Amino acid sequence: MVQLGVRAVLKCMLEAFALSDKGCIRSNNEDYCQIDAERGLFVLADGMGGAKAGERASRMAVDTVVETVVSAPLRDSQVLIRATEEANRKVLEAAHSDPSLEGMGTTLVAALELEEGLGIASVGDSRAYLLDGDGLRVITEDQTWVNEVGRPLGLDEESLRNHPMRHVLTMAIGASSPLSINYYSVPLAAGDMVLICSDGLHGVLELPHMEEILRGGREGGSLEESCRQLIDAAKEAGGPDNVTAVLMRKAG
Repeated sequence: MVQLGVRAVLKCMLEAFALSDKGCIRSNNEDYCQIDAERGLFVLADGMGGAKAGERASRMAVDTVVETVVSAPLRDSQVLIRATEEANRKVLEAAHSDPSLEGMGTTLVAALELEEGLGIASVGDSRAYLLDGDGLRVITEDQTWVNEVGRPLGLDEESLRNHPMRHVLTMAIGASSPLSINYYSVPLAAGDMVLICSDGLHGVLELPHMEEILRGGREGGSLEESCRQLIDAAKEAGGPDNVTAVLMRKAG
């Protein structure tokens, strides 16, 4: 059952839609996302931890990023970095003050519309993708054992898909301080689309399948329909995890 649906049109520049679902196996949804249409801010987190701790971490991280960006006196490339660091501080502080929250953490991807394009900050393995005239490609780099250790060791993709360390993150909000944050600046042309999603989506759908679905949106189709198709495809593939997709499209 769909958990969240949000539509927004930003400054006549970006249209966006977000959708989240608990998937086919999990009893609760530890993913959380927010769109602030007025400020061009899009944030997604995929929580982890026992009991309700994952839900708490993801919501706290997203809310903190939104609050920090909204209150910032200057809108620039550094505001997302500061907001992500503040989210990490808040999650660490909460876990240290409450034993029931020990070990909680979350991935995070935050995108902010800036004059030069879209600024994106990421921690963990939730991803951002760009679909333009050249096709669909990943913008962010996963902070995972697979990406940072397995591939450099020369392990082939089939081995990595089945490796016992395949789900291990090397960085997450709430895992350590200082925090390693990846930042990207993405220029956008008319019709370009950006997808940010949790691994409940990119972990089960191959890139060509995702691109096929998103092509309809880039050619003027409904972003809501594209989001629903992505969620449905992930669930048809087994839906082993919570799945969240946030789609943005630059107006012509």
